[in-house]
Amino acid sequence: MSDTTSKALTRRPASVSSGFYRAARRAAWVMVRTITPVSYHHTERLDVDAPFIVIGNHLSLLDPIIVALPVKRYEIAFMGKKELGGNGLLKRILLNMHTIFVNRHHSDMEAMRAVMKAIREGEVLGIFPEGTRYHQGLMEEVESGAAMIALRSGVPMIPVYLTGRARLFRRIHCYVGEPIPMDDLREAGINRETCQALTERITARYRQMALEAGNDKK
Repeated sequence: MSDTTSKALTRRPASVSSGFYRAARRAAWVMVRTITPVSYHHTERLDVDAPFIVIGNHLSLLDPIIVALPVKRYEIAFMGKKELGGNGLLKRILLNMHTIFVNRHHSDMEAMRAVMKAIREGEVLGIFPEGTRYHQGLMEEVESGAAMIALRSGVPMIPVYLTGRARLFRRIHCYVGEPIPMDDLREAGINRETCQALTERITARYRQMALEAGNDKK
């Protein structure tokens, strides 16, 4: 493989601004104000210093765009399934937009190392802990890798809740929650039990956010 090709396939860190990302952000602002309207709530909670982690419930392909928009100070490095990197052109675009590819069905130590390196270097990480758009309930099947990353990183994890799938001319709401507490779990040690405890906190927080969002509509 030539040096040029190797460089083209290297992930651009989220700390280095991407032209693709900026263009996508501009297009997305138009989109959420017109054809797929989104109302945002409590976005000031994302106005914090990097590094930190943003998590969201996963309902549609547009979720990363919707979740990224209220993070105005930084570009986000989203974790994406390895299959998205199968197409050469798409892979180049996604790597240029800071994507960290992960194998969802196996222990992916390479991805874990890339994630921890990104956080150490001050990037903002985006994770959809459910791992897939097709699921039952709300954060009922949180993948353990998300909890492991959050505990090992030592940075805040901020939840973002989407009230529905992005659809043409049907408004949805995007709520930003307070960081999920986990200092006590980190002090207890990073193991299977503390990871499970954190996944339960994530599920509980999203149930609470869904309830509060429902009350807002009344």
